[in-house]
Amino acid sequence: MMQPAPPPWRVQAHEALASTQDAAIEAARAGDPGRLAILAHTQTAGRGSRGRGWTSPPGNLNLSVLLRPETPQPPGLYALLAGVALHKALSPYAQNLMLKWPNDLLLGGAKLGGILIDASFAADGTPAWFVIGIGANLATAPDIAGRQTAALLLPARNPREIAETILNALDTTENIPAEWLKRAHPRGTHLHIETPSRRIEGTFQGITETGALRLEHHDEPISSGEVFLGLCPSAPALEPVAFRCRARRGNEAILPDPQHFLEAQPCCS
Repeated sequence: MMQPAPPPWRVQAHEALASTQDAAIEAARAGDPGRLAILAHTQTAGRGSRGRGWTSPPGNLNLSVLLRPETPQPPGLYALLAGVALHKALSPYAQNLMLKWPNDLLLGGAKLGGILIDASFAADGTPAWFVIGIGANLATAPDIAGRQTAALLLPARNPREIAETILNALDTTENIPAEWLKRAHPRGTHLHIETPSRRIEGTFQGITETGALRLEHHDEPISSGEVFLGLCPSAPALEPVAFRCRARRGNEAILPDPQHFLEAQPCCS
């Protein structure tokens, strides 16, 4: 039996907001029924993962969606779902796109987009709502110390059109872990993970059905952490390094050497 089509998304477009993520959270707390998408041309206080700011120059994608899932799903799957949707939306315009666990989209190894998940849970642990923030450098690659960044080639893509493609992709019924793996760093990639309590290094072996990371010779899957690709320096050398992929010269993409992410250091996120 075919599943009924989900209700249409409701899209609110703004010229400027402090944060699309915070606006969607406010809507959730006010009782919004969900399937709400908030899009802003620019943000004045955008948020990234782990408390970082998110730079939002005009022309880039600033999108947050509110979901109230009828069937509870692990939070990790929503990051994978959003990553797959973002990859699908941008792959017609760029080669060398790759998803990095758990929430980044890379172009030639440099960060093109990111995912941010906020959620509220009932007393029994079931999710009441999820807000998924999706940002992508459609027009401009911001300068960020210690990060390589990239943007799509000119001409810049329309954020509203990209957002609509993403929303359609979020309604997929595909096997999300399998679809994510098709677009991710290959098995055997050396990963370095920073968690609040420890540093873990190993080779990527896949993900669990709930979206947790599996490393070779590590029995316990990893559910959260900041991941760096490639061989990493020892602890004293982990000070931020100012480097950046200058993603275009005129209309020409300037991409980092792929071997940098397999062999050289510092490790790259």
